[in-house]
Amino acid sequence: MKRENVWKTYDETQCAALEKLAEEYKSFLNKGKTERECVKEAVRLAEEKGYQNLEKAVAEGIILKAGDKVYATCMDKSVALFVLGTEPMKQGMRILGAHIDSPRLDLKQIPLYEDTEMVYLDTHYYGGVKKYQWVTIPLAIHGVVAKKDGTVVPVCIGEADSDPIFCVTDLLIHLSGEQMEKKAKVVIEGENLDVLIGSRPLTAAEDEDSQDGEKKESSKEAVKAGILKILKDQYDMEEDDFISAELEIVPAGKARDCGLDRSMIASYGHDDRVCGYTSLAALLEVEAPRQTCCCLLVDKEEIGSVGATGMQSRFFENIVAELMNCMGQYNELDLRRCLANCKMLSSDVSAAYDPLYASVFEKKNSAYFGNGLVFNKYTGSGGKSRSNDANAEYVGWIRKVMEEADVAFQTAELGRVDVGGGGTIAYISAQYGMEVIDSGVAVLNMHAPMEIVSKADVYEAKKGYLAFLQG
Repeated sequence: MKRENVWKTYDETQCAALEKLAEEYKSFLNKGKTERECVKEAVRLAEEKGYQNLEKAVAEGIILKAGDKVYATCMDKSVALFVLGTEPMKQGMRILGAHIDSPRLDLKQIPLYEDTEMVYLDTHYYGGVKKYQWVTIPLAIHGVVAKKDGTVVPVCIGEADSDPIFCVTDLLIHLSGEQMEKKAKVVIEGENLDVLIGSRPLTAAEDEDSQDGEKKESSKEAVKAGILKILKDQYDMEEDDFISAELEIVPAGKARDCGLDRSMIASYGHDDRVCGYTSLAALLEVEAPRQTCCCLLVDKEEIGSVGATGMQSRFFENIVAELMNCMGQYNELDLRRCLANCKMLSSDVSAAYDPLYASVFEKKNSAYFGNGLVFNKYTGSGGKSRSNDANAEYVGWIRKVMEEADVAFQTAELGRVDVGGGGTIAYISAQYGMEVIDSGVAVLNMHAPMEIVSKADVYEAKKGYLAFLQG
């Protein structure tokens, strides 16, 4: 297979379109650092294009028809968007499926504590991380606090220029002799990924409205009392409200161009929001398709696609049933036929070849920056374990679609055999009997607080996803 750096083929018009898409993608990254934020932004963009809420259509008894555009959300953490086609649903759909969760630190339910007049938030890391990468970097807090009265308070601290930031501390080099002898996986322990959030004691004057008993208690942990006062004043939040909060610790700061040539984007969350956004952008361009087209953005992939908002839930299946019912096409057998007749791209990232770590890659079967959209026939590890392994006939059809649309694409595996591996949502969707293949963007520093992608690959991914939907 001939490989070519696609940058060499672009004219001025293509470069301008590429830069426009890159700016739009960076904006999406900046607004969507959690799955909830990604869903909110996806819905906003969809509604601007005329999409309506499927739940509202069901409640009002609206009959849907070809050309209609609808979306449905699940607990504000997953979303499915559809453009209805002219063919009956039982003949299948074209699906772009990506995940919008990313590795991070989650607060424990009882996180706040004071030690030696310093206040911390206790965390539990989410997904596969190198724990040592999360110390001494600027961090922000994103999420929601659900209160007993039913109100949900959004939280975002650390992104505005006027906001404070947070961090996980590390041992100074002068005292780290013993630490430096440890293996990388334990040089920072999971229980030590606690976030420093304060060191100033609450003064008596600031606490003058408290009861005497409360004053006495706060004097023992005056710094914690000060933090609780800030939370109360700014968020009307009590300490017990942490129990019903979902607060995520993520890297602070915006997505940025990377390199003197500005050919790359550096950001937190490329895995897998780079595929999530390009899938969404492709769907939003589709009008009046032959087959119904879908963009599915799900949660929990980084921890096994479990739970109500993960791909292993019945959310997608249930929504397709509701959709068919609104079109007057639902029965159980036709639902099964619909799911089995689908073609899907499991839109997920691949590992970019890094010459600094060449020993873990096999050059012929690696993904390279600037070579376009990546197809992984199989993922998995240890003998393709938990892999989908797409059918040859489907791969042949994909090749035809990409070549006819002049999409630059490449094929890859996730590193050398027996070195490691990974998985996606592909094998879960394939359980319905549909055709599925992994397809995405090559990423450097995958799962790190800062990942890097090529703008050219982002551009080709969006082109490829659109070609798939329309092919």
